[in-house]
Amino acid sequence: MATSVGTESPRTGLTRRSRNRNILFRIRQGQITGLGLSRGTQIPEALLQERDKRARWHGIPILLQKLYESSHPNSDLSQTHGVVKELSSLLSMEAMTFVTEDRKTAQESTFPNTHTFDLFGGVDLLVEILMRPTLTSQKNNSKMTDDLVKDCLSVLYNCCICTEGVTKSLASRNDFVLFLFTLMTNKKTFLQTATLIEDILGVKKEMIQLEDIPNLPTLVQSFDQQQLANFCRILSVTISEPDVGNDDKHTLLAKNAQQKKNASPSRAEVNQVTLLNIPGFIERLCKLATRKVSEATGTSNFLQELEDWYTWLDNALVLDALMQMATEEAEHSSTESSDESSLASSPLRHRLPQSMKIVHEIMYKVEVLYVLCVLLMGRQRNQVHKMLAEFRLIPGLNNLFDKLIWRKQTSNHVLHGQNQNCDCSPEISFKIQFLRLLQSFSDHHENKYLLLNSQELNELSAISLKANIPEVEALVNTDRSLVCDGKKGLLTRLLAVMKKEPADSSFRFWQARAVESFLRGATSYADQVFLLKRGLLEHILFCIIDSGCKSRDVLQSYFDLLGELMKFNIDAFRRFNKYVNTEEKFQIFLNQINSSLVDSNMLVRCIVLSLDRFENQTEDVKVVEVLSECCLLSYMSRVENRLSFLFRLVNIINVQTLTQENVSCLNTSLVVLMLARRKGKLPFYLNALREKEYAEKYPGCLLNNFHNLLRFWQRHYLNKDKDSTCLENSSCISFSYWKETVSVLLSSDRTSLCAIASYIDEAFMDLDRDFLEF
Repeated sequence: MATSVGTESPRTGLTRRSRNRNILFRIRQGQITGLGLSRGTQIPEALLQERDKRARWHGIPILLQKLYESSHPNSDLSQTHGVVKELSSLLSMEAMTFVTEDRKTAQESTFPNTHTFDLFGGVDLLVEILMRPTLTSQKNNSKMTDDLVKDCLSVLYNCCICTEGVTKSLASRNDFVLFLFTLMTNKKTFLQTATLIEDILGVKKEMIQLEDIPNLPTLVQSFDQQQLANFCRILSVTISEPDVGNDDKHTLLAKNAQQKKNASPSRAEVNQVTLLNIPGFIERLCKLATRKVSEATGTSNFLQELEDWYTWLDNALVLDALMQMATEEAEHSSTESSDESSLASSPLRHRLPQSMKIVHEIMYKVEVLYVLCVLLMGRQRNQVHKMLAEFRLIPGLNNLFDKLIWRKQTSNHVLHGQNQNCDCSPEISFKIQFLRLLQSFSDHHENKYLLLNSQELNELSAISLKANIPEVEALVNTDRSLVCDGKKGLLTRLLAVMKKEPADSSFRFWQARAVESFLRGATSYADQVFLLKRGLLEHILFCIIDSGCKSRDVLQSYFDLLGELMKFNIDAFRRFNKYVNTEEKFQIFLNQINSSLVDSNMLVRCIVLSLDRFENQTEDVKVVEVLSECCLLSYMSRVENRLSFLFRLVNIINVQTLTQENVSCLNTSLVVLMLARRKGKLPFYLNALREKEYAEKYPGCLLNNFHNLLRFWQRHYLNKDKDSTCLENSSCISFSYWKETVSVLLSSDRTSLCAIASYIDEAFMDLDRDFLEF
């Protein structure tokens, strides 16, 4: 006969209530019924209390039991909130410690409370509590309050940053991730939600599709400008192609294979289209990017701004920047008289240091500019360009340049790549994103002339008229109502700060890239002269020869810029010769070029192409004079020097190591051979390569490698319209001649004096191997 609850069992002497507390009994019952322990909170309370002090669990498992008991459907959630608050106080100190320690690798021993919370199912329980309203109907007394949602989200975020694996676990739950976006409609829970989403998306293996977010257009349109800026932090993860983090994956061979495998648009590309289809989205980003600090100060209440700051200040570098700027402002203010009573009576938010408001606005703009930059580099580039021009992004940035973007010089920083997760200070990140945006905006696009003002456009027209050459069509078609205002355009302002940049500043890299992009594409004599008149060539030569610059990245950017500035421009070569007026300077310049051909080969290509054109203009007295005087043209006119460059260009790359960075070496070597072919000297150059092989005692190696490179060239370029257009524009050699020359070189006819195969002895022939066999 079964004993009643509370009665003693005749066999064991235990009451039924005691038996339920026995962990072995619970496990055995689970085995019999199939309803075993499924969460840590089901462990008997007595056992938890017994182990709590020894294990230093600080009562967290028992609190989780209370949380579970108080959070059933239709229960009074005020009790639930009380327990969440208790748990939050236990976990928040660990999260704060983690933030102040610069986000060191999370370890359970360092953050035991959050580890214990997760170990006993706290994370899963909070997710269940948050999502329950979507699964069941709620009574009035059991509806989730905003404060409860905020505290639940804060606890989850603390666990994410302190306990390894929590973020990935949450990221694997697509239903929860999409649910979080629905919480962003509530302004009171927006910041906590945005912060948690950003952390989760950062580790999510499969990129989320924005079109899956419920009512995304309505959600985005509901954001105020401050929320939209925060939302851009999330968007940056969803529209950027993931960084594979492996150099082998960045090779052109691997990229081409990946493109064949995934012919359809990537998730990032689909997400970009989704954003562009949201009405008013780009216009609002342009307004955010170009608004002045004074326009932003009244957009939110003070408490909301403080909460916003708390969210942003998870980066110690941001806090350092704020403290430094606030100190500078305090020192400046102390030298001026102030009415203390009026200061005390002013609204609290207006007593925030102006420097804090500036950094706040800068941090917003970093995120917005990054999103715009990614969209500018995507497949919808022309659509984005049209909108950015229409909404006057460039004139707006021009008006901010002196007062916000480059209000002071910033030095002593390292060069960073193109990843948005940069750990620089806000001001450095802002400048880099601004320069990257200019680079993307100008690169091979007719809208580049929007970087000038009306007077500067007139100057370009006058240069063309004086040289008796037609104006560039893109210049003629530029809408004057969309260009920069004021005395200087954005490009001219950039040149001014570029010249003042300290010698050790790696901003030089980004500045040079931005200016170079203005020159890229079909060579424009007027554009070059416009920049030459502003002393750009002399500045570049100073940096290469006299500044002692050692950074390969900065030198590469200056070589590339110099090549675009001098290409086919006889005035530029004359100016070069005037600056490089001693043998010592010229040798320093050559040493810089020869120290890394991967970095300088675009300049070598420019010199070779320019020399070829000038040699066909001997009826021009000025050209003949410069040809005879210029040390650089004289050096390149000697065939042994051109051959020396050709040997090294072919030798420093192979199919397996080709990347977007060094494929230019292959194209430069092709330019040398195409020009030789025009003059009927191609056999001479191929024979010289053969002799070089034998002299170096590795017969067949150089030519077999070059043959394989050209085979890859055919596969790579014959399927890429953009790349072929770039080759044609940059060299002024038709792409059909590029293709024809490669075909001639790859001919299998060993009787042809222009075929590589004719110069490799059969014993060393290795032309038919598949690329992937190497």
